[in-house]
Amino acid sequence: MVICRSSGRAGWLVAELMVAVSIIAIAMIPLAFSFRGEQKLARAHYNQVVAMEIIDGEMELLNAGQWRACLEGEHEYKVTAHSASNLPPGKFIVTRSNDWLRLDWRPAKRNTDGVISREVRFQSRRDTPPPKE
Repeated sequence: MVICRSSGRAGWLVAELMVAVSIIAIAMIPLAFSFRGEQKLARAHYNQVVAMEIIDGEMELLNAGQWRACLEGEHEYKVTAHSASNLPPGKFIVTRSNDWLRLDWRPAKRNTDGVISREVRFQSRRDTPPPKE
């Protein structure tokens, strides 16, 4: 009967395994944080797109004639879009001055997604000159 002692080899195998696992862990931690950063960036872009879509739709309605119901100055504007519930806290502001109309979405936190706005110049139907023939 032959008895072999390989305790030295097993120790090196465990040490090599620990080094390999630590190298993998060191490489994976920055990757995990970069994925989180990309998630935040994707969410910010999503919020901007949703706000743009809502503002574009509401601006079409305002430009079609609902601007007459807006008073001069800056006022909060209520939107009826269901997708507005996906936006972070903020509010829509309509600003009317003379023949300009501006609609903004302003987030409650200043350093989040930024202000999204559209501006249009309108003319009342009475003020438009008749078409030339």
